[in-house]
Amino acid sequence: MRLKFLFAMTLLWLPVAARAADITGAAKVREGDAVMIGTSRIRLGGIDAPSVDQLCLNSKGERWTCGVASRDELIKHTDGKTWTCHPGSAADRRGRVTARCEVDGEDIQKWMVRSGWALSYTRLSHDYDADEKAAREVKAGMWQGAFIAPWDWRVRNKKTTILGATKPPESAHAILLASASGPVAPSPDCTIKGNVNHAGECIYHKPTSRWYARIEMKISKGTRWFCSVEEAEAAGCRETRR
Repeated sequence: MRLKFLFAMTLLWLPVAARAADITGAAKVREGDAVMIGTSRIRLGGIDAPSVDQLCLNSKGERWTCGVASRDELIKHTDGKTWTCHPGSAADRRGRVTARCEVDGEDIQKWMVRSGWALSYTRLSHDYDADEKAAREVKAGMWQGAFIAPWDWRVRNKKTTILGATKPPESAHAILLASASGPVAPSPDCTIKGNVNHAGECIYHKPTSRWYARIEMKISKGTRWFCSVEEAEAAGCRETRR
């Protein structure tokens, strides 16, 4: 009877143990809050970083590619270091593992927020609120000028709030929202176009593809820019067949 009880308890605990298994190794950074370790696609929990197509304003009111900077700063800070990620209980809407990660023992989400390259994702967690406040006070990263919160950037419109350590310049809204239509790539390195077809599939088009010039980059049409084929495919897109 005791053996049967122990066996039953083992079966109950197996799924939990499988979900809780750490993911360890070198990481390929896709965005400021998304990496791959081996074949595992991981979304850094508790924070939200700008997508690589996001634009911000610097302290001089000039447009700059803060999404690319966020990704690149994470790459530089973690280069050659070992990641250990602790998965949560559920995947995100893209099927990525949501996890809290340490890089050589450092809470990497905390570092991203405190450095101003990501925000505390308060819709789901308040763990990094103090770090965001610290970044804002010293005008670190995105806080040096004006920007749109990453979660608002994806659905931005004329009423979208502009953030910044100080009062954003009067031109901030016009400049940031002018890029909402997406006709200009955020960077010379980010020229792959992504759009959604009638079947709801995300399709990416390289500059050499047949229909590239015909793809209108408008947020209302669900388009976005990618900096590489890997990023496009990591976002769930496939290459156009024409």
